[in-house]
Amino acid sequence: MLKQLFTAALVSFPLLSSAAPLGDDGLHKADWMRDTFKDLREDLEEANAEGKRLMIIIEQRGCIYCRKMHEDVFPVPEIDAILNDQFFVVQINMFGDVEVTDFDGTTLSEKDMVGRWNALFTPTMMFFPTEVAEDATATQAAVANMPGAFGKWTTQNLLNWVLEEGYLGDEGFQKYHARIIQEQGITE
Repeated sequence: MLKQLFTAALVSFPLLSSAAPLGDDGLHKADWMRDTFKDLREDLEEANAEGKRLMIIIEQRGCIYCRKMHEDVFPVPEIDAILNDQFFVVQINMFGDVEVTDFDGTTLSEKDMVGRWNALFTPTMMFFPTEVAEDATATQAAVANMPGAFGKWTTQNLLNWVLEEGYLGDEGFQKYHARIIQEQGITE
């Protein structure tokens, strides 16, 4: 009987084992996340030196949408590979007290910086260009923001659109996403 219950649980919740573990702060800790001093200018320099794009992900303890992304979306092999190979990801705790230094040199706690950036939802992913003006804030510098949880194809297409620097062209993300979905015959 116990064996049957265990097997039923594995079948019912197959992706739970692939989610990133939780840290002491209650946030998921994926292998592709970087533990930095949260100085965005230094993080940008390090990302550029590695040939990667800087991405910030804002999360909070107990966030069901963060859990959805970590259980259902981020473990998808194609997305996991893109995040590992192409992005330098810094996690910010929406209610944390660790100091963060914005691109313009302003230093605040995570929770105060999240307020400065007007980030209202978790997860929120912010993507940055390879160069940021000295007086710019993260919200001014970001080339794309993804507030909330999205499915595999939206997430994967946004990551690729940022890598391809689609924000510099005349095909906005929504048109890019629709084109890719149509070309590949994808139903999300």
